[in-house]
Amino acid sequence: MSEPSAFEMTRRGFAGAAAAGTLATMAATTTAAKAADAALLPVTPGKPGTFWPNGARLAISISLMFEAGGQPISGAGGPLPEPIKPGFPDQPTNAFFEYGVTEGIPRALALYDKHDIKVTSFMIGKAIEQHPELAREIVRRGHEAAAHGQTWTASYDLPREQEKAFIKASADTIKRITGQQPVGWNAYWIRNSNNISETLQDLGFLYSIDEPSRDEPFILPVRGRDFAMVPYTIHMNDMVFPFQSYDPSAHEQALRDEFDQLYEEGASRRRMMVIAMHDRLSGHANRIRVLDRFLTYAKSHKDVWFARKDEIARWALSQRDNTPIVHRGPPSETGLP
Repeated sequence: MSEPSAFEMTRRGFAGAAAAGTLATMAATTTAAKAADAALLPVTPGKPGTFWPNGARLAISISLMFEAGGQPISGAGGPLPEPIKPGFPDQPTNAFFEYGVTEGIPRALALYDKHDIKVTSFMIGKAIEQHPELAREIVRRGHEAAAHGQTWTASYDLPREQEKAFIKASADTIKRITGQQPVGWNAYWIRNSNNISETLQDLGFLYSIDEPSRDEPFILPVRGRDFAMVPYTIHMNDMVFPFQSYDPSAHEQALRDEFDQLYEEGASRRRMMVIAMHDRLSGHANRIRVLDRFLTYAKSHKDVWFARKDEIARWALSQRDNTPIVHRGPPSETGLP
């Protein structure tokens, strides 16, 4: 009899989820809004209690990046300051990435279970091909599987059809392995081509997160149809909290300050807080402890909705009268999506 894999051993430690029968597939969410006209509608703040489902005052959305195994064998960024010489596999950096699947994601899943929240996991196709059971576990627990490219590489500089094939390959891989068709997209370093919105629309995507321009979702009309943007975050991204000199107190205070300000603003307008986690960064023990304390703090407040990004996108599309509708010129002229 062969020894169990690292994930199998880790999974046995999950808090009785399988035995309790809690690993169910996610419930269907509301249908997307109908195609909209091209006229620019005025955006009004609406009445208190109408911004989010069930009168929630603030939405909190967590992204969990599943990247371990999708990185190049040499040249990927990591905690070591000196780059490896060309032609050599960067063994410690690859081991640093591997931490994300052996420890990081299982630890994050336990945290989400503890607080009974659901998140969106942006998955790299190559990564989940190497760790299919972990990808399936994420979906079994009710989290959203979204697309993050077939490999951990840029696609914005590819010819249009090649970029489309790259994105489709990642979506097809997620569907094949998890059984869930992704409707959300996140590019490598949130950089996309000038044609990305049309390409995503052609492939059946509902939303993208690839810009940090607002603290609420908004709508981009694309060829007469609505496409949702569910903004990402840079300042609340674990990558901006240095690995080598990590200050857990500063991280926790930043999370609390972000929450307090947005919760206060949420009394009169739609507000969304975004937290970005990477498997190999936020999955470390001390960072999970910080997030645990913050989630306890956030949940001590009334009317806070922890939502997957597909839920936020569908809500924004269905509430068109209270959702900003943004008309932009071509990215080549505006520099914006």
